[in-house]
Amino acid sequence: MPSFKDPGFQDRAAAAAAAKQQALDKLRAKPPLDPAVLAERTAARLAKEAAEAEKRAAVKAAREQAKAEAAARAEQERIAAEEAAAAAIQKQAMTEAERKAARDARYAARKARK
Repeated sequence: MPSFKDPGFQDRAAAAAAAKQQALDKLRAKPPLDPAVLAERTAARLAKEAAEAEKRAAVKAAREQAKAEAAARAEQERIAAEEAAAAAIQKQAMTEAERKAARDARYAARKARK
């Protein structure tokens, strides 16, 4: 039975260089790409990029529209809150005579129920 011998550095370097050369030879042996196929690939890539850009633009437009709608809703809520506050202030600002008239009307309604 023959003894096993580890390859030395020179042997490993030579094997690596041979493998590299074989890979380069295999790469060079491939036929060059046909310009028509290359143009078709480029057109497909450009069409895909255009579709993705259109999709991104649609998403961005939808996001902007949602943001505008949210801003409009917030503005409407703010206006409603201001109107409610104004109504509360107006209710508090009733004069003494108005309060007395309202009190008398409630009293008369109670008397009428009896």
